[in-house]
Amino acid sequence: MKIALTGGTGFIGSHFLNHALSAGHSVTALRRSPQSKSRIPLLSPPDWLERQLDEVTFQDLHGCKVLVHLATHTGNVPYDNLANCLHWNLTAVLSLFEQARLAGIRRFVVAGSCFEYGSSGERFDAIPTDAPLEPTNSYAASKAAASIALLQWAKENKLSLELLRVFHVYGEGEAESRFWPSLRRAALAGEDFPMTEGEQIRDFVAVEDVARTFLNRATLSNWPSAAVQVFNLSSGEPISIRSFAQRCWEHWDANGKLLFGQIPYRAGEVMRYVPGENIILTNSFTSDLC
Repeated sequence: MKIALTGGTGFIGSHFLNHALSAGHSVTALRRSPQSKSRIPLLSPPDWLERQLDEVTFQDLHGCKVLVHLATHTGNVPYDNLANCLHWNLTAVLSLFEQARLAGIRRFVVAGSCFEYGSSGERFDAIPTDAPLEPTNSYAASKAAASIALLQWAKENKLSLELLRVFHVYGEGEAESRFWPSLRRAALAGEDFPMTEGEQIRDFVAVEDVARTFLNRATLSNWPSAAVQVFNLSSGEPISIRSFAQRCWEHWDANGKLLFGQIPYRAGEVMRYVPGENIILTNSFTSDLC
């Protein structure tokens, strides 16, 4: 299958490329410039398309059968302002999707975020996909707005679109400032690791599993001609950040100590993100990451 991909140099996108190309698929992947580097080494290069999202034309996507949208604007702290987040996570994406429609693409697989649920997550033991979207920062607000808009766009145009709201993905190629890379760096260096009390409940899913799931959804042979669906993409194994850190610490046989309570919780911290119905199960903890 010929696949169009956004976010090909990103965290999930780099892993997606390795899986897709190894499986024999052809991939036209967007990147901003030839200087854009993939988060992990690629086994082979895709057909790179050097464009911003809103610069792509339908001719660029000729022959592609599915669009997998993994690109995101400032998905990590510090988040950009709301205007820029809305432009790159919504307006530019709608422009791209319209060009894809004109190119004859009828199937779309989109990466959403668990943070779209925001503060409503704390009101559910298990978050359903129709839970209220109550984002708590500019990035999450723009992703929630994009989800609503893209689902409506697909309905109006009678196209197939799956929105996979990804929960807490971790692994090789992740931004060094995030929790798992910071934890690993300290563990392998034999250093202590200061953190919060770790009472937050999360669902961690390994990036390899996320990438494989996106590829599997994109290449299904029995997609309905016009179906719009939302899924929570997770491991199905909720765990406290404290327990996750302890599991990883033991896996790496770390000599330092986990210093719980040394860092305060962020203002507005949502303490529970646990997905409910429509979970696409993956096997996060079967990997060697921790």
